[in-house]
Amino acid sequence: MKIELSQEEDQVRDAATKLVKSQRIAPTGATASGIKMNVNAVFRGIETALSAGAGGVEIRQVACDSRKVKPGALFFALHGAKADGNTFIRDAIKHGAAAIASEDPRPSTVAASVTWIQIREARKALAIAAANFFGHPASALQLVAVTGTNGKTTTTSVIDAIVKAYGAKTGLFGTIAYHTPLGNYPAPNTTPESVDLQGFFAEIRDAGGKYAVLEASSHSLAMDRLWGCHFHVAVFTNLTREHMDYHKTFEDYFAAKKKLFEGTGADVPEVAVLNGDDEFGRRLTGLARKTVTYGLESRADITTKKFQLTFEGLSFAAHTPNGKVHVVSPLVGRINVFNLLAAIGAAQALGLSNEVIETGITNLKSVSGRFERIDLGQPFLVIVDYAHTDDALENLIRTARELNAKGRIITLFGCGGEKDRTKRPVMGEVTGRLSDLTILSSDNPRSEDPLKIISDIIVGLQKTAGKYLIEPDREKAIGIAMDEARAGDIVLLAGKGHENYQILADRTLEFDDREVARRALRERGFEAPPSGPQSGEPQGGSGFGT
Repeated sequence: MKIELSQEEDQVRDAATKLVKSQRIAPTGATASGIKMNVNAVFRGIETALSAGAGGVEIRQVACDSRKVKPGALFFALHGAKADGNTFIRDAIKHGAAAIASEDPRPSTVAASVTWIQIREARKALAIAAANFFGHPASALQLVAVTGTNGKTTTTSVIDAIVKAYGAKTGLFGTIAYHTPLGNYPAPNTTPESVDLQGFFAEIRDAGGKYAVLEASSHSLAMDRLWGCHFHVAVFTNLTREHMDYHKTFEDYFAAKKKLFEGTGADVPEVAVLNGDDEFGRRLTGLARKTVTYGLESRADITTKKFQLTFEGLSFAAHTPNGKVHVVSPLVGRINVFNLLAAIGAAQALGLSNEVIETGITNLKSVSGRFERIDLGQPFLVIVDYAHTDDALENLIRTARELNAKGRIITLFGCGGEKDRTKRPVMGEVTGRLSDLTILSSDNPRSEDPLKIISDIIVGLQKTAGKYLIEPDREKAIGIAMDEARAGDIVLLAGKGHENYQILADRTLEFDDREVARRALRERGFEAPPSGPQSGEPQGGSGFGT
């Protein structure tokens, strides 16, 4: 049984694996075929309590998931939020584990023939041991990490596209999937577990790659998945309400993000690229060796004076310490101006030219599930977006309103079960204020009653004069949204974005907002994209001064 992830992450992994298999990509994960190392070498730099002779035991794999253990493995028994890895030691031994690393002393049930290694701070020890085992692959790469509440996926995708435009082999790790020069893998976590991450770094290194770009989630930083990694560039996007079920207080949440800029057990980042318009971004100034700011409202190092917003994308000139960068991007919305400025800062910190940056930005046509348009010729727009926080939802609706001031905004969303309840009424208030109609439905309800989740949302929505409908069945709700839409309207399907599953109490369903929306449109007589502009769609763009 997997021990370091929650039940939800297991379900996400299984759903992601189905997607990967459907795309004929083998989800093999990071492997260490052929590596052999004795215990002393694996634990170099880690304080341990080794029994006589244990240091010479040969290790062929480092693992923290008992189901993945192979003969000769070193199994780390981690204390998780919902499960204790020590309860799965017997399973690891049955699969052939040669040694066990745990913060606990050896129990009487473990035979003397199995090497027992008692350690402190098991997650940090796992990260160091994994780096030792794979030969410190991160030292051969320039690492870029992006943290913050919103914008991580888009910003890392833009940076990755720029590095590829430079002609370099690279890796990209985040919410949607993990990519290396050898293939694509499902992403059970936004940031991989440390042992998997080091394996992926080794895969990039061995393929001749020089860069890796990743999303650094607050969970991964709090759980030391990035411990010991030295980042050339660390990017901060913004900080708004999220994960209060895990971090308890907003300052705890910020403290987790701050770890990235404090060095995660290694040297501090060479360059910090910070959102100067964000209070918490400004609080990170001075931690890295060098700080570069970006923004619209502040006196930022990287900024723009004017930009064009249309349904076809963005265009503007970014003013930077290295001269102007002329941006033409298919990405949509004001929030993506920030994401693009952040990516420009990161790319310049890597030493890439403005010409390469411009090419990479233009090359990135879209980011899966981020303001993704569903077009079957209907006279209204349908947009799928991952927005699942109040700030992201507000940005999404305001973007739609800026691009389509005349039509109505119909927003469909729900909130995840067994997650932070405090954001539910706030999200309801956002849609009540900014949408012409809100349709409340399910997201991933998990074991919670969907109607109870919706009731929490309504508390905030009823503080506004906003109109709303309730349909817990998300597929039916999407059909209702299509029926309600008129020519010139925008339908926003928010919260799930790229996800191709829905997590219920007793099972995980295949469910993709994009496919469900297409099916609903076909059932209503729409079949193919139009040959020209959509009826009711604004043409041209508007300039916004800053």
